[in-house]
Amino acid sequence: MLDIRMIRNLAQEVQEAADRKGLNFDVNDLLDVDDRRRQLLIEVETLRAQRNKRSDNITQLLREGRKEDAEKEKLEAAAGLTRLKQAEAELRTTEDEFEALMFETPNLMSADTPIGASDKDNVEVRRHGEIPAFPFKAKSHVEIGDSLGIVDIQRGVKIGGSRHYVLRNNGLLLHRAVQQLALDLLADKGYHLFDVPVMVKEEALVATGFFPSNRDQTYSVNNGERWLAGTAEVPLVSLYGGEVLDLTEPLLLGAATPCFRSEVGSAGRDVHGLYRVHQFSKVEQVVICRAEDELSEELLQVMVKHSEELLQLLELPYRVVAVCSGDMSQKNHKQYDIETWMPSREAYGETHSASNVRDFQARRSRIRYRDEDGQLQFAYTLNNTMVASPRILIPLLENHQKEDGTVHVPEALWPYMRGMDRLC
Repeated sequence: MLDIRMIRNLAQEVQEAADRKGLNFDVNDLLDVDDRRRQLLIEVETLRAQRNKRSDNITQLLREGRKEDAEKEKLEAAAGLTRLKQAEAELRTTEDEFEALMFETPNLMSADTPIGASDKDNVEVRRHGEIPAFPFKAKSHVEIGDSLGIVDIQRGVKIGGSRHYVLRNNGLLLHRAVQQLALDLLADKGYHLFDVPVMVKEEALVATGFFPSNRDQTYSVNNGERWLAGTAEVPLVSLYGGEVLDLTEPLLLGAATPCFRSEVGSAGRDVHGLYRVHQFSKVEQVVICRAEDELSEELLQVMVKHSEELLQLLELPYRVVAVCSGDMSQKNHKQYDIETWMPSREAYGETHSASNVRDFQARRSRIRYRDEDGQLQFAYTLNNTMVASPRILIPLLENHQKEDGTVHVPEALWPYMRGMDRLC
């Protein structure tokens, strides 16, 4: 959510952000409703003041024995009260409309966000590692998982339907190992680590900018009484909703959680294997900091580097891309994705996503701090995937496969894999 005063001052930029993000939003609708809302506020306040004044007048006239004048004042008061009730009802309706449009208002984009229509227009920033050239016919992660008995897609579908899977023995260990490595890296960097609820109230999803626009991507529980979060970003930001924080230093938060996404709109896309599934696990980074653009940009770069460090420890080739306007969500100000090489796709596939949201979430969540003058300010929030599994298992299995059917285990994972240096 943005400040309505800023929206008025930067209406053209807000509309441009909506258009370039592909959102059906007209900033003039919002401004018209806000004009009406402000006029009604003035009218309601005026009518309430008149009501109070007439009440005092009637009391005074009755004290003076001027009953006839008091009756006339009562008639005028009744007419004023009728209009007041009408204006209050109109104001409630207009405020609801205003709030709904404010929730649809997109965040402004950074000046260096590439302009484009889809992920095909994302711009490569850098790449790391060599794409493997296998001297044998390489297998997909599904074939490797099946041959090693560590991934069972068929039984996953039997249990949960499409886009489900089963990890077994070393497949489970690998799944857990990458998460623990990610958590240990974050702990070493001073992050506070949490185990948080993933079944959340609707207000948590609204406050973090996932609702109202992404309801169809989210599973509801008990007819919407609770919702299953698709990322720990939701509960981590919501931890501090409504609070005034000491942000002398940025607040660094991390969590490992199961995540759930309905994947509505992805029918027929990435149905083979572990790339796009309904249930997965993710280690997430969230940072809450002072509302300083230079600081938040620095933190965004650092968070991306954390994920790159993990991928380098996993000995995987990857590239970092600047996400373009048309591939960016409503809430994001600036975004980078990291794509890791997946041999079976003959392409890089997204494994990480990092975003600077500025004060968009903090305004909705009411997360504030005091500046040097003691004035309350809304904080900035940022988020980034440290690792998501089982998607990361795709490049791990495929890039590290050997001709004899075994899979190399990167040295960084040995302590979490009971000392195994190879899956066989």
